[in-house]
Amino acid sequence: MTADASSLEEAFEQCRDMDGSLGERLGAFADAVRLYRPQFMDAVDRLVKRLAESGAGEAAPKPGDPMPPFMLPDETGEIVSLGELLRKGPLAVTFHRGHWCPYCRINIHALAQAHDVISREGGHIVAIMPERQRYAAELKADGGVPFPILSDMDNGYALSINLAVWIGDEMKQIMRGALQRDLATFQGNDSWMLPIPATFVVARDGRIAARFVDPDYRRRMAIDDLLAALRKQI
Repeated sequence: MTADASSLEEAFEQCRDMDGSLGERLGAFADAVRLYRPQFMDAVDRLVKRLAESGAGEAAPKPGDPMPPFMLPDETGEIVSLGELLRKGPLAVTFHRGHWCPYCRINIHALAQAHDVISREGGHIVAIMPERQRYAAELKADGGVPFPILSDMDNGYALSINLAVWIGDEMKQIMRGALQRDLATFQGNDSWMLPIPATFVVARDGRIAARFVDPDYRRRMAIDDLLAALRKQI
């Protein structure tokens, strides 16, 4: 491991565990990445700019729309459906890029911390990512996650709701090279596609009450906004 990688891992742990909002934690980690790996962050900025200019995520389901149904395996292989989850109460459906993504790990950690409050008030959470079950199980164990993490193989569900994007040749080369992150191994395919991280708050009737979709994966729905949206449906 290089010196900057070691320093970045320390920065990740500090940002994940800091006493601050999710936005503050993500922003602090993004600042650390820009400090230790400025060229990489320049590439991220170019990717985000390309996605934003192409309207990535804009065609995803919007508030008032029905949330398209899914049946996906959780980290144990059990099939979980949207209908089954909604019978338990209003639901936050959260999309994540993978177990290797530090921003997703910070996001998952914050959701796990908020889970007790959310479940006590009658809401619940499900996470979806395009990785094999072993990696979903790894993320769940590492983060102490109390809610299911579903495997969306080949980004099938994300593609169906216009959330999946191709990361591009530049980012593919960086991930395979300097970052040593092989999506083909994690996902079981060589498409090099990822979902735009997103959150959909779904009411009991299956309609979307609120959403957060941003092609800049360094940003996520604020926990306070998620809680407020869920409370309106309880």
